Amino acid sequence: MPLEIERRFLVSGQAWRSRVRWQARLRQGYLVRSSDGLTLRVRLSQPEATGGPSSCGASELLPQGWLTLKLPPPQEADPIARLEFEYPIPLGDAEALLALTDRQVAKRRYGLDLPGGDWVLDVFEGANAPLVLAEVELPCADHPLRLPPWCVRELSGRHELSNAALAERPLELWSETERRELLG
Repeated sequence: MPLEIERRFLVSGQAWRSRVRWQARLRQGYLVRSSDGLTLRVRLSQPEATGGPSSCGASELLPQGWLTLKLPPPQEADPIARLEFEYPIPLGDAEALLALTDRQVAKRRYGLDLPGGDWVLDVFEGANAPLVLAEVELPCADHPLRLPPWCVRELSGRHELSNAALAERPLELWSETERRELLG
C-alpha cells in the first residue's frame, strides 16, 4: 500500500536556492475534496532547465500529467502519513480535467539536494503568493531529520495549508491577521 509520510515547513529567505537540483512549474486542480481527507487531484507539470549541471535528461523536460488520489492514513499509521495513489495520464487529459475545476493552485517546485529524505520546496504563485513551503517525504515517521535554518516553522498537520485547502481558500482571502500570524 503506497503510504506518503511527509513533514512540511514554512520557509524564510533565499538560502535554499543553493540546494536546487531541478525545478518545474506546477498547476494542480482538485476535482474532489471531502471533509474526511479524501482528495482527487490532477496535476500538470512543466519541468524547466536549471541552467547548471542537471540530473534531468532532455526527455524529462517534457510536460507531464498526473492523477492523484489521497486518502486518510490507516488507523495504525502516524498522523503525518496518508495513502497516495499517483498515476501518469496523457497531457490532454490533464488539461481537460484542470478545465473542470476552478479549485487550483499554481506554484514553482524545486527539488532540493538535502539529506534525510526527499525534499521539495514550493513557491506559490497568484492568489497564494508569497507563501513558500518545504516538504520532505520520509521513509518512516520517526526518521531522524536535521532541518536547514531557513525552515522556520513546522506546519505538518495544518489542514488549512494543504494544497487542496489553498485551492479553495487561497492566502489572499485570509484576513490580514491570519496572514501575519502565518508569515510573520
